[in-house]
Amino acid sequence: MNSQNLCLSIASAARALDDRKEEVNRLNVFPVPDGDTGTNMSLTLESVVTEIKALPVDADVPAICHAITHGSLMGARGNSGVITSQILRGLCESFSEAKDFDTQAIADAFGRAVEISFQAVRKPVEGTILTVVEDMSKVATDSAAQGMDVEETLKAIAAESLASAKRTPELLPVLKENGVVDSGGFGLAVLTQSFVSAFTGEEMELPEASEFSRPEPKVAIEQVNDWAGSDYMYCTEFLLSSEDIDVDETKKFLGGIGDCELLVGTHPDFKVHVHTDTPGEVLNYMTERGQVAEVFIHNMILESQERAEGIAAGEGEAEAEEESSERKPLGIVAVASGSGTATILRSLGVDYVVSGGQTMNPSTKDLLEAVEKVNADSVIILPNNKNILMSAQSAAECCEDAEVGVVPTTNVPASFSALFAVDFDASLADNVEAMTAVLDDVHYGEVTTAIKKAKTEDGQKIKAGDVIGIADGSLDFVGDDIIEVAMQLIEEIDDDYDTLTLLAGEDFSDSDMDTLVGRVEEEFDNLEIDAQRGEQPLYPLVFSLE
Repeated sequence: MNSQNLCLSIASAARALDDRKEEVNRLNVFPVPDGDTGTNMSLTLESVVTEIKALPVDADVPAICHAITHGSLMGARGNSGVITSQILRGLCESFSEAKDFDTQAIADAFGRAVEISFQAVRKPVEGTILTVVEDMSKVATDSAAQGMDVEETLKAIAAESLASAKRTPELLPVLKENGVVDSGGFGLAVLTQSFVSAFTGEEMELPEASEFSRPEPKVAIEQVNDWAGSDYMYCTEFLLSSEDIDVDETKKFLGGIGDCELLVGTHPDFKVHVHTDTPGEVLNYMTERGQVAEVFIHNMILESQERAEGIAAGEGEAEAEEESSERKPLGIVAVASGSGTATILRSLGVDYVVSGGQTMNPSTKDLLEAVEKVNADSVIILPNNKNILMSAQSAAECCEDAEVGVVPTTNVPASFSALFAVDFDASLADNVEAMTAVLDDVHYGEVTTAIKKAKTEDGQKIKAGDVIGIADGSLDFVGDDIIEVAMQLIEEIDDDYDTLTLLAGEDFSDSDMDTLVGRVEEEFDNLEIDAQRGEQPLYPLVFSLE
C-alpha cells in the first residue's frame, strides 16, 4: 500500500464528507437544531486528518494507522462519530499487521471493523451504520473468495456501502415511516466512495440523499440507546487478573446471567461489570479462572429507593465546590450551554463545565482535557445530551490520569437531580450507581423552534418556524406560542410529580417566565416550581418534572 496515496485519499474523503455534511444532517428524523450526524462524522474525520498531517513525510502504514485510530477516537463526537472511530480502529488494527495489501487483507480488515464497531453498541439495531459496515464486510469476503484484485474489491465495497444505506428503511421501521435512509449509513457511504475514488483514481458518482428520501419526514425517537434500565437487583463489579481466560466465553456467560455486562481490558488485567441477581455465581465463575480484587456489590433497588426518598424529603442540598489546585478524591465534569446553566451546575458541585450540548457536541478529546483540569483521582462525567453519551464513554475508557465514570444524563435538569445524590466520601462506583438510579424518576421537556418541515407521530404537519414541544425525547406538540406549548408539555408529562424545574433560554424574557410560572401555579397546584435563568441558546425553555 502506498503510504502517500493512503493519506491523500483519507484527506479527500474527509473533504467530501465535510462538503456533504448538511445533506447527511437533513436525513435525521428530528427537526431540531442539534449537532447532527454529518457534522459529527465530519469533525471526527477532521481530527484524523490533523493527526496525519503531524506525521513525517516518510511515515509507514503502521504509523498512519496509529494516527487514524488515535485521531478518530480523540475527535469522535456524538454516537455516529464514536461508531465511525471504532470502524476505523478495526480497519487500522488489521491493516497495520498485514504483510501484504491484497484482497484477503481487505476482507480481514473489514471483518475486524465489524467486530470492533458492534462492541461499541450494547444493543445493535438493524438498519443503521452498523448494518452498512457489516454488508461491506460481506462483499469484501466474497471478493476475496472470488479472487478479485484490490481495485475491483474496493469498488465493489464502495458500491455496496451505498446499496446497503438505501436498504436501511426496509430494516428499521422508523426510517421507512419517515421516508429517509439512515444518516450514519449514508455518511459512511459518502466516506467510502470518496476514499475509493481518490485511492483508485476513478470517479464514482454518489447520488444526492434526496433522491431516495421524502422531503417531510415524520418525527420519531432516536433508536440507538446504550443505557436501557436493568432488570436485575445487584450491580457487581471487580478487577480480574487472568493470563488465559477465554474472553468470548466469559462475555457469553455474563450476558446469560445478567445485563449491562462489560468485560474490558486485555490479558492479564480486566475490569468486569454486570447487573445480576446472583453475584456469588459471577464471583465463583471468575475465581475459577483467575484472581479477583476490589469487589463492589450494590443493591440497586434499595439504593434507588433511598435516594428517591432523600430527594423527596429535600435532603442532600449540595454546597458549592471551590476549585483547588490540590488533587481531590472525586471531581465532576458536566456538558452544558448557557451562562446561567453553568453557574447552577458549579453551585451543585461541578468542577468543570464543558461548553456544548444541542448546538455543538464536544469531542472525546475535549472531555479528556476537562477531566485533566479537574485534577482528581476519580471523575464523573455528566454528558447531558444523548448524542454525547458515547464520546463520554470513550473518554472514560481511554483516560489514563484518573478513573472516570459516566452518569447517562440526557438533559441538564436531570443532572441537577443526579448531583443531589453525590456523596463525596463514597467511591466512584457508588456515586455513579446512585446518580444513575435517580434518573429513572426524572422526566423532561424542551421547547424550541423547528428548522425544517416535518410531521409529528400523529401526522400533524410541522413547518420551519413552528414552536415544537418535546416530551422525554418524543415530539408531541406544535404551536405558535412558547408558553402555550410549554403548558401542553407539562400537562402531558405531569403525573403527580412534586417539583418542576424551569430553565429560561436566552430568548425567553423574565416577563414571559413570570407569566409561565403564574399559569403553572394556577393550573398545577401540586407542583413546587424552581424557575432559573439558564440562558441556553436555541431552546427558550427546558424543564424537568420529578
